[in-house]
Amino acid sequence: MSAKPKALILTGYGINCDWETEFAFNQAGAQAERVHINDLIAGQRKLSDYQILAVPGGFSYGDDLGSGKVLANKIRAGLRDEILGFVSGDRLVIGICNGFQVLVKSGLLPRPTPELNQTVTLTFNLSGKYEDRWVWLSARSDKCVFTTGIERIYLPIAHGEGRFFAQEKEIAGLKKNDQIAFQYVDSRGKPARGNFPENPNGSVLDIAGICDPTGRIFGMMPHPERFLNFTSHPNWEREKELLSRQGKKLPEEGDGFRIFQNAVQYFR
Repeated sequence: MSAKPKALILTGYGINCDWETEFAFNQAGAQAERVHINDLIAGQRKLSDYQILAVPGGFSYGDDLGSGKVLANKIRAGLRDEILGFVSGDRLVIGICNGFQVLVKSGLLPRPTPELNQTVTLTFNLSGKYEDRWVWLSARSDKCVFTTGIERIYLPIAHGEGRFFAQEKEIAGLKKNDQIAFQYVDSRGKPARGNFPENPNGSVLDIAGICDPTGRIFGMMPHPERFLNFTSHPNWEREKELLSRQGKKLPEEGDGFRIFQNAVQYFR
């Protein structure tokens, strides 16, 4: 394998975070490129040529039938064999925000099966409105490739349907298999316990991201690609002043960058 793993950044109708996600992977050391969903279905491009698949955020197909549902159906109908072959190998998949919704509704999370049946969902925020704010996350899974070495990070969210929901049996399975990758917490790292705004959408168990049983397929609602440089922090000037008074330097990288670095490092 080359020193730079190849990352396919899915693009298409309504996806609007593809450029940022491509940039993030390239900055982290991957060889990333944007590929249209129709080119994959037509066979003009091959998933098997890549080591990483990223499904970015946005509003695929306008979320007209629910967030991520149409793109999920298109993947199941047009790329079932290719996607199952891809995830059966030693490869990585990440879905961010709308991409997380796609992975859940296509049946790739919480675990892919030959039928690609959906078993959990992401639905409307309990606040009843679109939430655009910054949140604290705590990494919980020891097996998730993307969260390796992460304890607590600060990232932005921007979604109207981010509430993770599943039946008790599925939740028990996620806990037992160490598949809860991120949970919403407060600024001190204490569990949000469903309280708004620390838990911005009402997700059960404060779940902000999950992985499959292998730790290689990962979905999260917050946007790591929007916090690659510390100057994107909403209070970076204040933080700069505080650090200066302590004789410390301002960090160069934002918290989200570590997620992309982990994916690239996996292949080295």
